[in-house]
Amino acid sequence: MSDYKNILLTCDLAHDDSVVNNKAVELAKQYNAKLSIAHVVEPIPAYSFGYLGIADVEGQLLENAEQEMEKLAGGLSIPKQSQYVKIGAVKTELLQIAEDLGVDLIIIGSHGRHGLGRLLGSTANAVLHGAPCDVLVVRASAD
Repeated sequence: MSDYKNILLTCDLAHDDSVVNNKAVELAKQYNAKLSIAHVVEPIPAYSFGYLGIADVEGQLLENAEQEMEKLAGGLSIPKQSQYVKIGAVKTELLQIAEDLGVDLIIIGSHGRHGLGRLLGSTANAVLHGAPCDVLVVRASAD
């Protein structure tokens, strides 16, 4: 088993991922590792709002995500300088953050309910296959 020094917890602020979050905190303590947290806001397609006000809507989504991230990360004792909220393609942004930080473990939750294909989900699957480091996929809930 690797000795992890730098762990990235990816979060989906729309779900209660306390199982995933607790696992990340537990592993960071176990390895005495730095724990960072990241969330990516997906951009809104231009056709969704008739090209008007998209920047305003995305800006509001980003601001809301930053506020939610601050609450979540504060509860997990993750300092502001280790919190990342980006806008873009989820897989691309998460992998870029991981590369920039030099993480050796990415922790991501899975919300799939049935079967192996759904167990990982598209985001977890994309990160798993694109990451240059270990990836731990944690089932977000028991149901």
